[in-house]
Amino acid sequence: MILVLFGQPNCGKTTLAKLLPEFHNIDGDKLRDLFQNKDFSREGRVKNLNRASDIAHYLNSNGTDVVLSLVYPYKEARDYLNSLTTDVKWVYLIYEVDRGREKFHVQDFEHPTPEEALCLNTEWMTEEECITEIKKYINDK
Repeated sequence: MILVLFGQPNCGKTTLAKLLPEFHNIDGDKLRDLFQNKDFSREGRVKNLNRASDIAHYLNSNGTDVVLSLVYPYKEARDYLNSLTTDVKWVYLIYEVDRGREKFHVQDFEHPTPEEALCLNTEWMTEEECITEIKKYINDK
């Protein structure tokens, strides 16, 4: 399975991914550092997301469960991963209070529909509550 925790910067993607040790985590910030990709244009973001999707698909096709913790702001990048495999679960993380990284938000973020992703508000929910909801969601295949 590929589990995708996505949303704006500082919404809790990496924090929650670390609480899922049964999954191999591919973190967006670490991936950018590894490939030295500092292109935050739409094209640069899509290229980085597609690279993450390819890596996750490769690992998953070899029997490894993967959690991707990346922004994934564009539907085209989400559609790309969905085109690689049907074994994907999407969890959209949101918050509404200032957390200090709002200047890094993607202004043209294409929000998912309720049919496309489980939506969790990390402002209102604890980490434990989020993990409980995520585990219920991934087990409701």
